[in-house]
Amino acid sequence: MTMREARKVYFDANGFGETGGYDDAWVDFKLGPIPMPFPNTKARVEAVRYHDLHHLLTGYDTDIVGEFEIAAWEIAAGCKGYGAAWALNLGGMAGGLVRAPRRVFAAFVRGRGQRTTYGEELDVVLALTVGAARERFMRAAGATRRATLADVVLFLLALLVGFVVALVLFALIVPLVPVGLITHALRRRRSAARMTT
Repeated sequence: MTMREARKVYFDANGFGETGGYDDAWVDFKLGPIPMPFPNTKARVEAVRYHDLHHLLTGYDTDIVGEFEIAAWEIAAGCKGYGAAWALNLGGMAGGLVRAPRRVFAAFVRGRGQRTTYGEELDVVLALTVGAARERFMRAAGATRRATLADVVLFLLALLVGFVVALVLFALIVPLVPVGLITHALRRRRSAARMTT
């Protein structure tokens, strides 16, 4: 199965729609049961096109703990020049420390021995089989490596930055929540009206 085919299965399994939500104007981040809508910026879309592939490569789930794990893995493995990925993952990693600290640290250590697809030609990666992509990006040693002092120091530094980033992102997103909720309600209403006509 190619990465493109696996991504389609992943979209279907997670209810992300045919395009994975890349074309949506707004996306929801759920803080528990509370939806936190925020704009689906071009920078976020560019990053999430790779991020989704990382779920396929790593096996991390799309639930809240899985997202915290993949955030730590991506920070450790490197987000290259994708600022949105760095910001969202640093914030996610900090959140993960509160919810699942051991799993987040383990994902960080694993990521230090592997690499992301960020910066790769997306169509080339999508054409690879899942097995070939795992061979290329997921060095086997990364999955079993033991934490070193350097891992601990880098993890703590990333967390420090992550807490600052999380606070800034939270301060920016909270004022957008009412706008996002109104936008979602209007879209649902329009969609329901179209279905009845």
